[in-house]
Amino acid sequence: MAQQLTAKEPTAEQIAELKIYREFGVSDSEYELICKYLGRKPNYTEIGVFSVMWSEHCAYKNSKPLLKKFPVSGPRVLMGPGEGAGIVDIGDNQAVVFKIESHNHPSAVEPYQGAATGVGGIIRDIFSMGARPIALLNSLRFGRLEGNPRVKYLFENVVAGIAGYGNCVGIPTVGGEVMFDESYEGNPLVNAMCVGLIDHDKIQRGVAKGVGNPVFYVGPATGRDGIHGATFASVELTGESEEKRSAVQVGDPFMEKLVMEACLEAINAGLILGIQDMGAAGLTCSSSEMAAKAGNGLELYLDEVPQREEGMTPYEMMLSESQERMLFVIDPANEEKVRDIFARWGVPCAKVGRVTDDGRLKLYHRGEVVADMPVKALVDDCPVYRQRSEEPAYYRAFASVDTTAFEEIKDLTGALKKVLASPNVASKEWVYSQYDYMVRTNTVVRPGSDAAVVQVPGTRKALAMTTDGNGRYCWLDPEIGGKIAVAEAARNIVCSGAEPLAITDNLNFGSPEKPEVYWQLEKATDGMAEACRVLGTPVIGGNVSLYNESEKGAIHPTPVIGMVGLVTDLDHITTQEFKAEGDVIVLVGETYGELGGSELQYAVLGKTEGRPPKIDLALEKRVQDAVLEAIRRGLVASAHDLSEGGLAVALAESCFGRGLGAAVNVETSLRPDVALFSESQSRILLSARPEKADALVVLLRERGVVCSVLGRVGGTDLVVKVNGREGIAAPVEELRKVWKEAIPCLLKN
Repeated sequence: MAQQLTAKEPTAEQIAELKIYREFGVSDSEYELICKYLGRKPNYTEIGVFSVMWSEHCAYKNSKPLLKKFPVSGPRVLMGPGEGAGIVDIGDNQAVVFKIESHNHPSAVEPYQGAATGVGGIIRDIFSMGARPIALLNSLRFGRLEGNPRVKYLFENVVAGIAGYGNCVGIPTVGGEVMFDESYEGNPLVNAMCVGLIDHDKIQRGVAKGVGNPVFYVGPATGRDGIHGATFASVELTGESEEKRSAVQVGDPFMEKLVMEACLEAINAGLILGIQDMGAAGLTCSSSEMAAKAGNGLELYLDEVPQREEGMTPYEMMLSESQERMLFVIDPANEEKVRDIFARWGVPCAKVGRVTDDGRLKLYHRGEVVADMPVKALVDDCPVYRQRSEEPAYYRAFASVDTTAFEEIKDLTGALKKVLASPNVASKEWVYSQYDYMVRTNTVVRPGSDAAVVQVPGTRKALAMTTDGNGRYCWLDPEIGGKIAVAEAARNIVCSGAEPLAITDNLNFGSPEKPEVYWQLEKATDGMAEACRVLGTPVIGGNVSLYNESEKGAIHPTPVIGMVGLVTDLDHITTQEFKAEGDVIVLVGETYGELGGSELQYAVLGKTEGRPPKIDLALEKRVQDAVLEAIRRGLVASAHDLSEGGLAVALAESCFGRGLGAAVNVETSLRPDVALFSESQSRILLSARPEKADALVVLLRERGVVCSVLGRVGGTDLVVKVNGREGIAAPVEELRKVWKEAIPCLLKN
């Protein structure tokens, strides 16, 4: 086979002899396997293509056995894992499309562009399915803000990158979460989620259909940015990672908008047979995966690929991750119509290949074949590893820790203020005020409540959406932490008046080659899978981001759950803030002495130890079903999930929305500080109009759910008594000031 090589590129013999493939993350055994599939030694372009397709980021070679545990089907699921995004039926021939992806390593070295292009990539995943993107969310993790200029720099620029891209492309960023912990100091997490709407008959797949059909490249020209981005995402960050800025792409949201509109017009006109975005591994991944899913081959003519830099090699063109690019297949009879659409939108569109029947990916450059690889070997035959799993020593040591064995906190008002001032609990308005969350005017519930809600245009339906995860819980017990992540996401959806539909997940972990980390991944996926089965929320897609480590070690294991729920009638939409004087406050669920991984333990006691709160998934399901029924019957005025900071924080946050106070009394056998700040699961704070309170309590108890009437909404102070004795007493506005100003103050200092 002829090989087109530049002077800079080593020969196939040099690659083998000098083991150059190791620089691309290919092991010796993997190299031998590649040689076997090819029947010869790979040249430089081919080893580059194999290295990205066989990277963890693209092949999931260390996580695939664990992902098989997830339930992926259900009565509403129209498309599960394997495509650009999952799709769930919402009735009336409509469906919701959603996916979450990570851009952690790029954001660690170039936070603005890393975050911005993460948003751009997830938007393309959605419209490549034929869906109109309607909302963006994110889940972010950073080191401690206090006294750390680098963390502040990353935080400020990641938020700016998300805002800059989402605002320009015209999709509202409606929700998300931000948490801070030392474990993320050298390796922040930037997970982006997009939600879209589609009619059933417009659903697309990334398949290269029809032998002989032309393959089109659409979007801006290919440059040298982002080369080996997928490989970069599949190794640990080190002191030298800062030098890998070339692995970070540069985004253009204005071009993304044009590409999106042109693609959607062509799809809606029925002109596209298969389409996929050029995300991780760029042209390599899109071409080989589209061919593999169709059982076909593909020829690419690289001289036809639009190039923005001179002298680009086949290796560079195939591995570039330049942004805003798509690959699609059409019937040749529609070529003129397709070209007209993209010309009208001012988007470059070039015919760069054709579908073949030989099952091979062949690359042509300057009249010669420069690469010839079996598609199946690239996509389906990557070796899969079941790494060694070992329970960490710290996990065993924490088993005997009593998380309530600390000196009793007498100043409960002071403790509440400390927890409210923690960046993990404090108002995230500094973040979401930079996002345009009202563009397209369908946002019904804005950022700041348990879940965002976006109306389905032209209907009485709406979609509730959230991202949730707690790395501290997962570090202390990954199986319980995995369960809680799913349960809390579903609880947030229910508190907004919606039925949970399905999840997309982002598994952020350290190196799977370390037995303790693989054990964390194994246990967390066990917990998530069980929760999804019990709660009826199948996994329709997601992302695995491993090797999240810095020179200080691995991050806390952080599975992030993106969940979408269906509000069947706009009248059911519920928010967390108390609504009116005299409303009755009801606590659903029971409180135990559970402070492991809690915000009180972290922010006030300066520790993270013990075990996280336990969770009974059958009880969780009962609580959620009962609360949703009560909401749909019109018995609930407000609903707020109890999470970080426990009952004390939930009460305070429920007061903040309208500045209404509350007077409550908590009857408990626990110590007051434990009772108010415990983070026991399956608890929801409700309020109801006085004339509906009795009916609410009766319904909950008939459904087998424990609940207690705590008190009433009223006044301008939050007064919390424990067993009749004063525990917390402060003006709502004073508490709100602490909560609202915490993050801006930390950034100024």
